[in-house]
Amino acid sequence: MKLREDIRNIAIIAHVDHGKTTMVDSLLKQSGIFRANEHVEERAMDSNDIERERGITILAKNTAVQYKDVKINILDTPGHADFSGEVERIMKLVDGVLLIVDSYEGVMPQTRFVLKKALEQNVTPIVVVNKIDKEAARPEEVVDEVLDLFIELDATDEQLDFPVVYASAMNGTASLDPDPANQDENMQVLFETILERIPAPIDNRDEPLQMQVALLDYNDFVGRIGIGRVFRGTMRVGESVSLMKLDGTVKNFRVTKLFGFLGLKRVEIEEAYAGDLVAVSGMEDINVGETITPTDHQEALPALRIDEPTLKMTFRVNNSPFSGKEGKWVTARKIEERLNTELQTDVSLRVESIDADSWIVSGRGELHLSILIENMRREGYELQVSKPQVILKEIDGKLHEPFERVVIDTPEDTVGSVIESLGRRKGEMIDMINNGKGQVRLIYLVPSRGLIGYNTELMSLTKGFGIYNHSFEKYMPKLSGTVGGRLRGVLVSVENGTATTYGIMQVEDRGTIFVEPGTEVYAGMIVGEHNRENDLTVNICKTKHQTNVRSATKDQTTVIKKPRIFTLEEALQYIDDDEYVEVTPESIRMRKQILDKNQREKAAKKKKNA
Repeated sequence: MKLREDIRNIAIIAHVDHGKTTMVDSLLKQSGIFRANEHVEERAMDSNDIERERGITILAKNTAVQYKDVKINILDTPGHADFSGEVERIMKLVDGVLLIVDSYEGVMPQTRFVLKKALEQNVTPIVVVNKIDKEAARPEEVVDEVLDLFIELDATDEQLDFPVVYASAMNGTASLDPDPANQDENMQVLFETILERIPAPIDNRDEPLQMQVALLDYNDFVGRIGIGRVFRGTMRVGESVSLMKLDGTVKNFRVTKLFGFLGLKRVEIEEAYAGDLVAVSGMEDINVGETITPTDHQEALPALRIDEPTLKMTFRVNNSPFSGKEGKWVTARKIEERLNTELQTDVSLRVESIDADSWIVSGRGELHLSILIENMRREGYELQVSKPQVILKEIDGKLHEPFERVVIDTPEDTVGSVIESLGRRKGEMIDMINNGKGQVRLIYLVPSRGLIGYNTELMSLTKGFGIYNHSFEKYMPKLSGTVGGRLRGVLVSVENGTATTYGIMQVEDRGTIFVEPGTEVYAGMIVGEHNRENDLTVNICKTKHQTNVRSATKDQTTVIKKPRIFTLEEALQYIDDDEYVEVTPESIRMRKQILDKNQREKAAKKKKNA
């Protein structure tokens, strides 16, 4: 069997923030891809603004480096479970993975998740223990944890025989020795391990073409672009090929452009062979999982499984009194066009029209959907969104709901209150590990609906010291009763106007205020959290009546408490079933779905009597 020794295809997988993207940076810089005078951004693979701000990878990216005479194609994958669809499809494109694990944090929920996907596809693993220069690094223990995880996930004997490289991606150093003092000055040992241990692709370029699309891109000039791997044969620009569609139909098209990858650039090429990762344009209707073949030898590869959405939200045209004041795109037509554009590249998203002004948008989790909303907001869109809801499934005649594996690291003195809070959210403890350093790790199985809004509660319970990670585990029979949810009511503005210092001071003792003096508010807008369970309408636009009597406290400066300002994610987690988040390029407001106080009370009474 002939192999292509001039190429290796690998993916970099890890839990969020364990250093995948920084590792790619180091490999790029040390491979000599960049000119000496070329400026390279930190975390160069994260091209999206939100990726840079949050330090997460949202979309899988491909790049390639040259080491000696070998081209190493590298796919940087998302570490967050909301983008699991990307990880799963990428495993089909590669022959090996670098599993990066933080030398202090060790195995985390997404480490388990991404490794499971890799082992299922039978790819060859190399374990990289990263951040070896950390003061609290515990490399030997972490390698034991990784070995336990491999065994738990039923790895084969070949997969269990993984090499371990100890590295500091930030410093661009690596070594086969766990002692940080013995790090080599470069990443050469990692490059050598990749060449030695990752299998080269089979060279069957003389056989009929088979290329499968695993990722999508979109470009205004050439339209939809399919990115994937040539599994067999040769592909050339200008030739006519067949696209085997997922629905069983076949469409013919001409390959107008072919791109290979080198460094951060796409390079136009004339032909690609078995084992190459390429981007192809020429077919507007190309989708993930479809196979490109010769017209006279149509043989499709097995379809790729795409993870189904687990969470849904309603997107609506903004109809608040402030509609159209801050956004550029506010009409139903514009919002629908934007959602359809997103569907071109995001295969884990579903959009279903309810009526002329609203859509149900389903995705893989809160992060997945909130990033879509944040992107729309930055592009000038105005819209309203409802509270996220989990998607239920009927399995064998019974209703099932999604459950997640939750890992929380918390100080010892807050363990009791965290356990109590997870109990209220119907969580089931799997394990509790005390590392003897004042930190306890709790591992739970919790229904996904119980985790909506949990991050905020955990931060207040642990005074900001809790570290919380979760990933989708499986669908299980739906638990009865309500799970989680907000414990307190809200303060709702009773009139339109401008919030005043005097007005805020009058209601401060009733709860926590969300707006600053000078903020424009409207009737039905949420302006604070009530101390009690019920909602309360308040007038924060009230002004002090002027009299000609000088007040005894006239010269005292009025001081009000600092308001609590919400990010988009926090607002989505906070709202209740009868509320919306109003999103514009300039503001994030929370409001009642029914703005009028009397109509709201009537609806609540009706619901109670139903």
